[in-house]
Amino acid sequence: MIELSEVMLEMKDIIKDFPGVRALDHVNLKAYKGEVLALVGENGAGKSTLMKVLSGVHPASTHEGEIYIKGERKKFANTKEAESAGVAIIHQELNLIPGMSVAENIFLDRQYTNGPSINWGKLYNETEKVLARLNIYDIEPTDLIKDLTVGKQQMIEIAKALSLNAEILVLDEPTSALTDSEVDELFRVINELKEQGVCMVFISHKMEEIEQIADRVAVLRDGKSIGDITKIEDITLDGIITRMVGDEVDEMFPKEKFERGEKTLEVRDLEVDHPLREGEKKVKGVSFEAYKGEILGIAGLMGSGRTELVSGIFGAYPDDTHGEVYIRGDKVEINSPEEAVEHGIGLIPEDRKEIGLLLTRNVVDNVSAASLSKFSTMGVMNEQEERKNTREYVDQLSIKTPSIDANVATLSGGNQQKVVIGKWLTTDPDILILDEPTRGIDVGAKVEIHRLMNKLVEQGVTVIMISSELPEVLGMSDRVLVMCEGEAVATLDRAEATKEKVMEYASGNF
Repeated sequence: MIELSEVMLEMKDIIKDFPGVRALDHVNLKAYKGEVLALVGENGAGKSTLMKVLSGVHPASTHEGEIYIKGERKKFANTKEAESAGVAIIHQELNLIPGMSVAENIFLDRQYTNGPSINWGKLYNETEKVLARLNIYDIEPTDLIKDLTVGKQQMIEIAKALSLNAEILVLDEPTSALTDSEVDELFRVINELKEQGVCMVFISHKMEEIEQIADRVAVLRDGKSIGDITKIEDITLDGIITRMVGDEVDEMFPKEKFERGEKTLEVRDLEVDHPLREGEKKVKGVSFEAYKGEILGIAGLMGSGRTELVSGIFGAYPDDTHGEVYIRGDKVEINSPEEAVEHGIGLIPEDRKEIGLLLTRNVVDNVSAASLSKFSTMGVMNEQEERKNTREYVDQLSIKTPSIDANVATLSGGNQQKVVIGKWLTTDPDILILDEPTRGIDVGAKVEIHRLMNKLVEQGVTVIMISSELPEVLGMSDRVLVMCEGEAVATLDRAEATKEKVMEYASGNF
């Protein structure tokens, strides 16, 4: 148990307004030297806005309230002033230059020079010092960023912040793209920084991580501070969730049992070629079946071939996919996503922003994007029907948006995900594949999506779900297909699928 003595950060009565919206309403926050303060709340609760106020992204002139760093009141006009005061943010989307070295990224715009030339020796020496502060010895100053894993790139971001003498470090969804081993390494570094007296604000939707790494928890809801900041040992995860959503959440995984019906999908000996290595396979002869009335979960470690498997079924790699696909007993050839849709298959992709959404378009355009023929006659769009369909899904999925004409880029992550779901439900799929359906969204939205999955199964849709969150796989699946290094190594019924057994198969220890 840490001793909370020196206050590093205090934010008092912070108010931030946007046109027509109060994003922060008298928010208060206090964080101490050598602690990890978890900042939690649903998407749109105000977490990112509060941190942008702290880091100078929203200048002092645009908000009300007071900020104190080590007892001294600060007014930041920009991010440089916040950095000079010892505040740094590690964003979810890393801000590194891939083609430059580790040393060049850490000391970008601050290179050590001898006259007009860079003093490479000193630059590399100082880089080694800051990496050593994190006990990182397997990254060289000369390594290129593009050659590092996402986890190691994140360590470089932290090292960059420390090179600026940051004493207050904000980590915004730092584990969203990391493997389990990379998360362990990140947590090791966080504990190192705690020992060194760094104050950290940790933003995450993953409750188990908060329980593992946080010392205290601050909750925001609808732009307001909810209750006093609480020591982690004094509150349950259910208590945190209740503060976040405002109501008791009965079950994180409200799985309902339905009678299994006909076989809707059968895959035989599916292979997907490696895109870069000739002769190698990303998916190696996978066979499985899926039925009406069930949720089939697909589990496996990162790189196990889960996404490549479902993308191959969906026609994303027609020249590199081999094997047989049967729908209701009939063999089908699927050589494009358009053909997959024609056969009643929908795929909600892992990366909603890159391939799931048209970020520059409004909600209407996104919901109808996969079903344009449904709303057109001889090439003429029936906008009235298109808008009616969008309103129905906005209501059905409880999508929070100012209007159906709002740009989807302005919506929270959870509501963006619901728009993607609405897009694929508009195609009236018989088989719906969800790849990481709740990644990066808040607890309340997760429960809503889990309930929607039940509803779809009840309506006769076969649901296939990929998730890296093992509790989600175990909580929502009727059966679990486990993949390891491109192969399907086990299919487990719900009753026999335990965390230990799934991990044994997924890691190859069977």
